Amino acid sequence: MAERLITEAGLDDLAAGAAILGTGGGGDPHIGRMLARAAIRAGGPARLVPLEALPDDAVTVVVAMMGAPTVMLEKVPSAEQAALAVRALATYLGKSPTHLVCAEAGGVNALVPLVAAAELGLPVVDADGMGRAFPELQMVMPTLYGLAATPMSIADEKGNQGIFDTVDNHWAERLARSATIDMGCSAMIGLFPMTGAQAREALVPGTLSLCGELGRTVREARAAHRDPVTALVARLGGAELFGGKVVDVSRRTEGGFARGEAVLEGSGDRQGERMVLRFQNENLVAVRDGTVVATVPDLICVLDAETGTAVTTETLRYGHRVRVIAAPCDPRWHTPAGLELVGPRYFGYDHDTVRVDPGVPA
Repeated sequence: MAERLITEAGLDDLAAGAAILGTGGGGDPHIGRMLARAAIRAGGPARLVPLEALPDDAVTVVVAMMGAPTVMLEKVPSAEQAALAVRALATYLGKSPTHLVCAEAGGVNALVPLVAAAELGLPVVDADGMGRAFPELQMVMPTLYGLAATPMSIADEKGNQGIFDTVDNHWAERLARSATIDMGCSAMIGLFPMTGAQAREALVPGTLSLCGELGRTVREARAAHRDPVTALVARLGGAELFGGKVVDVSRRTEGGFARGEAVLEGSGDRQGERMVLRFQNENLVAVRDGTVVATVPDLICVLDAETGTAVTTETLRYGHRVRVIAAPCDPRWHTPAGLELVGPRYFGYDHDTVRVDPGVPA
């Protein structure tokens, strides 16, 4: 597959798909879309390079927003801030990056590399580190392959910047999270410097293209008066878990994360049933009438019941009519090492992972 350009016209579908893969978190991609649109208008279209086309000696850098999505709704980052994080890491490394990479294909971080790329004139790799969104920076495929998150840069909107060089990726998360809180609970980071050969092995390929395809799936289904949620379930190979109304949301910003749970009352075929969604930035566990029906690392997505638009955890509101779907994650997350890193027990839940059974209602 050849390099292609991402223009303003493609941003709406890409952002809509990123919101779906965000599984409720990853930050509001609407903000990322606005930033990317402004950056592309100023710097021209972003170049998207297939993962398999990376040369062995490429210098790739992951660039992302770190912090609580609820905070970013009011403290919008800038393109200059994203570029500052990349430049700070490049200065420390003594190398100029050749390509930028998404930490996560979900939410605002699917768009942040496009913002930095337009500012810096660099191409973006059609891949990411998760195949979805997770709340902590060590929760990426490169960690499973023994690659270090650091040296890592961090930058805020005031121009403050710093470099971490830590003993492991968990310490990178811990120290960067503390700095992010001091920076106002959101910051830009540059991390996981990799060669092209390392990136080809450790990343999830084709995920930015998938974001665009998911957004297009929803848009075309609505235009054809078909059910967009059913179309998404078919494309993702997942299952619909629930349909109903949000009747309670408990949400708090804690330790730099948005944590909480939402309670749904069923309607239609689910009349009389109840679902509880537990989240830490992203949806982590779905419990229906006391039974766990889906967990991380598989994707749990909340969608508007009529439009199929993704609903993030920070925008869940009383009375919102939604449908909940689950979809399989990259199979590498279901290895013992993957589950140790992102399984439900890591997040404090006393049960094993529950995998989605594609095509079968849970």
